[in-house]
Amino acid sequence: MKGKAKGINWNYLLSLLISVVLAFLIGAVILAIAGFDPGRAYLAMIDGAFSNARHIGDFLEYAMVLCICGLACVLGSRVGIFNVGGEGQLLLGAIVSCQVGVAMAGMSKLIVIPCAALAAMVTGGLYALIPGVLKVKVKVNEVITTIMLNTIAASFCQFLAKGPWKNANKTMVAATGQLDPRHWFTTLIPNSNLSTAIIVAAFMAFLTWYVMQKTSTGFEMKMTGQNPRFALFSGIKTDKIIILAMLVSGAMCGLVGMFRVYGVEHLYRSSISNQYYFEGLTVAMIAQYNPVTVIFLSFFFAILKIGAQGMELSAGVPNQIYLIIQTIIIFFMAAESGISASIQASAQRKKARAKAEAKQKGGEVHV
Repeated sequence: MKGKAKGINWNYLLSLLISVVLAFLIGAVILAIAGFDPGRAYLAMIDGAFSNARHIGDFLEYAMVLCICGLACVLGSRVGIFNVGGEGQLLLGAIVSCQVGVAMAGMSKLIVIPCAALAAMVTGGLYALIPGVLKVKVKVNEVITTIMLNTIAASFCQFLAKGPWKNANKTMVAATGQLDPRHWFTTLIPNSNLSTAIIVAAFMAFLTWYVMQKTSTGFEMKMTGQNPRFALFSGIKTDKIIILAMLVSGAMCGLVGMFRVYGVEHLYRSSISNQYYFEGLTVAMIAQYNPVTVIFLSFFFAILKIGAQGMELSAGVPNQIYLIIQTIIIFFMAAESGISASIQASAQRKKARAKAEAKQKGGEVHV
């Protein structure tokens, strides 16, 4: 195979590595200008992510959220639709699943958890179905509709949390009722956010990868996204594929909301998601919508974020450095094609120069 494994874009991986290195170098310059020791700051960042079991659990939980949100975005992009509405789908899935748990207080966990998960998936899926159908039937731009639906979902959830589903505790301005502790997900690492939800998330990630890479449905999705007209003439029901992808994408986002409620918060409030879907979307974009790369980058950015929080506590460095590094990586990866073209051009020049030198030497020997 001449050193190149099938399916691996080595130019992209090299560009990503260069982008990460440059981002950290620029971050080091910014830290030095601000009066911090870059080496000490970065060591504190690593220590902040791995110094104890609690931090490890927190970054694994955050990686889980990024991964599932990123894969939900990948599903939409695979069929040529850009689902920006995952945040609203997540919020609706969270509040509906929470209310199901509150309404079923006292019942067996074996009944409540499946019902709450189903409610979250149905709610998120149906909400994602709206822009999917509008895109397919009347060609409405899904970016506009999903952004608008995010605002509607967030406002509607606030209305429910402040109104009909408000917590009886008057000190909680916008929060729903508390879940029965018997219905909480089991915590895997004490005092951390990591719960048994990560087991379900791991299965979801594997299933998503398998469907997209190993099944005929995944092939049909790829064809629909790359060339919808050719796919349609090939007998693929492109409209059905697009709607199905949006439905599943929304269901995954809704389920992430349920994971946050039953694994971390144990009630619904506006802080249930701190723009998690958009961070997952960022991961998906940097990964070029490759499911395997999304999984690995989710761990990388989770380590950065949790490590940055620990860095702030131990070294006094504001954790916003994480956002700076992340943004710089995005900036460089936006120019990934240019970086790859430069690498290829450089390699071709070296190859041409080597051939010319070899030809010249051969001519001299001949003379």
